Amino acid sequence: LSSRSGLTHESHKKDVEQVYLRCSEGAIEWMYPTGALIVNLRPNTSPASYKHLTVCIKPFKDSAGANIYLEKTGELKLLVQDGDRSPSKVYCFGYDQGGLFIEATPQQDISRKITGFQYELMNKGIASDLHTVSAPCRPCSDTEVLLAVCTSDFVIRGSIQDVTNEAEEQESIIHVGVNKLYRQKSKVFQLTGESGNWRGQIKTLLECGVKPGDGDFLFTGRMHFGEARLGCAPRFKDFQRMYKEAKDKGLNPCEIGPD
Repeated sequence: LSSRSGLTHESHKKDVEQVYLRCSEGAIEWMYPTGALIVNLRPNTSPASYKHLTVCIKPFKDSAGANIYLEKTGELKLLVQDGDRSPSKVYCFGYDQGGLFIEATPQQDISRKITGFQYELMNKGIASDLHTVSAPCRPCSDTEVLLAVCTSDFVIRGSIQDVTNEAEEQESIIHVGVNKLYRQKSKVFQLTGESGNWRGQIKTLLECGVKPGDGDFLFTGRMHFGEARLGCAPRFKDFQRMYKEAKDKGLNPCEIGPD
């Protein structure tokens, strides 16, 4: 977490401060914003790989006091307007499209304002998986499922215990009971003390219309801003079929126990 305070620049309201961030994910918090802040993302990777990176930012729910722009060679493109209260909205752009320029808006009382957001840098392929514009709810093909098993941040066999719809955020939370945990990048799925069963939550778009149902599924997906986001999720019996067919032909991209 990188934190800055505008109060130290009270007498220089036109000051522009530079911030350099080396991590691939984190958060920035600007308390009492005055002047402007230039955020330079400089990940510890080869500059040659920068063109393959996507930057995503997710403003804090109560972020206020500044506009956030995408800046390249002096040109500004508004990303997040001060006062925009779109909950959970994520803004993504190519690393080579520019940097972040955060400009404080005139305030009567800056002591009540804090501008902040989480950020993530990721490979463009992963970013397109998370933000499929054309058909976010389209079922995955056999090939896509088998590839997702190899490359996803989490892969589990489980059932849908319940679905909570959040209309304001346009998201559904799938409450999953886990029967087999193949892989997880973060500890989203954990043992519950009461029953001794593994449980966890996966988020997806409300428009996909996920509902509780019988039977097991193979859930795959990515971690995004600390949350599990749903990728491919075929019925488990369908995954068993496609896995066996690919294995028999020697075409499965990676080994995973299907049972």
